[in-house]
Amino acid sequence: MIGRRALLGGMCAWPLAGRVGALERSFEALVARAAEFEQLRSLIVSVDGEDVVSRVFAGPSLDTPVNVKSVSKTIVSALTGCAIERGEIASVAATLGDVAPGLIPNGADPQVARITVENLLSMQAGLERTSGPNYGQWIASGNWVADALGRDFVAAPGGRMLYSTGSTHVLGAVLSEATGLSLLDQARQRLGAPLGIEIPPWTRDPQGRFMGGNQMALSPRGMVRFGALYRQGGAIGDTRVFGQDWVADSWTTRTRSPWSGLGYGLGWFLGVERGAQFALARGYGGQVICVAPDLGLVVAITSNPDQPARSQGYFGDLMGLLRDTMGLVARG
Repeated sequence: MIGRRALLGGMCAWPLAGRVGALERSFEALVARAAEFEQLRSLIVSVDGEDVVSRVFAGPSLDTPVNVKSVSKTIVSALTGCAIERGEIASVAATLGDVAPGLIPNGADPQVARITVENLLSMQAGLERTSGPNYGQWIASGNWVADALGRDFVAAPGGRMLYSTGSTHVLGAVLSEATGLSLLDQARQRLGAPLGIEIPPWTRDPQGRFMGGNQMALSPRGMVRFGALYRQGGAIGDTRVFGQDWVADSWTTRTRSPWSGLGYGLGWFLGVERGAQFALARGYGGQVICVAPDLGLVVAITSNPDQPARSQGYFGDLMGLLRDTMGLVARG
């Protein structure tokens, strides 16, 4: 768990004069190494709210929204926090039967009604995955929510991690039912407006629901602002988007990825480097937002969204880059 001390520490500026200038010089070798990654498109390293690195290696500008793939899952998690903050959903313990019984298809296993918002966020719904080899079949179906909820249980709800875009898409549909707003309107009103970032429309399902869990677009600078929202405990200036408790809860490990070995909370991958806890939003191809509140650090990475980034390949290279970044910032 990334605790309250880390959150409060990350909200305060480091007192050392000239820290950012010194870090800019120390990052020169790391940026040169990053430039050799063929898939990498942009890199921003922000410390205490100031850019230490802001580079485009290929593709559009840092202010242009790009497909962040499954970073979308973390955005849906943030919108869940907004809905809970407003009382539209009671808590993460709320079940599908409580908040959106109309989404449950006829003939679904009775356990489906007992799946919680927390189960959907933590990838512990227990249903057969819609990601990986099942993804194409799922998006070819006539009703993505019904297809995801009509699958067989392969684990108990709250059990092992089953990474599935269908789970987050179901949650997006739940949020629309609970708030009366489309996922796009929620994203624009509750995140885009206070953060000052553009959120363009993205893919819809056959019922017209905006996809939860994939295909959203943010600019690299928008990714940094989103990460800064969490670094600052859920507030931007005097505007509170959600509470510090939501950030701490999101960064509490529920399960663990069988591929990367990282912990997983509510839409965030979680780890520790040199004693500093960090959280990752991760999307296919190497789209990453990294937040290390103890270090005052937010990193945004965009990459070619059409090439894979596996834990033992390019994503492993990015993790090495992030770990070295955290090491440089920790040394100051």
